[in-house]
Amino acid sequence: MKKTISVSSSSATLDTNRRNFLKLSGVGLAIAGLALVGCNDDDDFTIVDGNVFDLGKGDVGVLNYAYALEQLEADFYTKVVNNFYSGISNDEKTVLTDLYNHEVIHRDFFKAAITGAAPNAILPTLEFQYPGVNFSNRASVLATAKALEDTGVAAYNGAGKYITNADYLVLAGKIVSVEARHASAIRDLINPKSADFSGDDIVTAMNGLDAAKEPKDIVAAAGPFIKTPFTWKERGI
Repeated sequence: MKKTISVSSSSATLDTNRRNFLKLSGVGLAIAGLALVGCNDDDDFTIVDGNVFDLGKGDVGVLNYAYALEQLEADFYTKVVNNFYSGISNDEKTVLTDLYNHEVIHRDFFKAAITGAAPNAILPTLEFQYPGVNFSNRASVLATAKALEDTGVAAYNGAGKYITNADYLVLAGKIVSVEARHASAIRDLINPKSADFSGDDIVTAMNGLDAAKEPKDIVAAAGPFIKTPFTWKERGI
């Protein structure tokens, strides 16, 4: 966990015309009809060194990985909406509140899903910290949101190949599409009406695909924010 997320502090202005797609009704959580299945014995969750948790093996490990990331995003936006930065407009409040609601739903769904499928394998509630983030400053909050959302999309894209249950794969695909909308919305707030919403720093110009990163790279990048230690030995973390 030594790498850091690069956070820009460049100024930005608000585009008030691009937020309707963020309504909670548009998420639908894409969970209706999802059949949760029990995990195999090989998917047991373990405690290492008395205090450090391992995410587990197989699908339960991937679910716990996603749960950890959704905990982080939900925690970040909770802090944002509980004390909005200075000078925030009503439109920006609405956008950030929508993102907060989405991430809380995602977090709570993964908690319920893992509890139902593998009740002895659920990752505990994590603690987070935000070194260098000024929650009273617009540029700092939006830059951090951008980094978290871009990282979240790359995390789902990179972990998809490790999912074996088709229902979980469908769910991950539906959630990552919402995360990508979040990333685009934040980028548009920072640089409105520009190509940055799908900039070539995140979308490959050659094939038009979003970035995909391995779990070990994602955890290393998010490491400064994660206060509670955990491991995922199956993925070299």
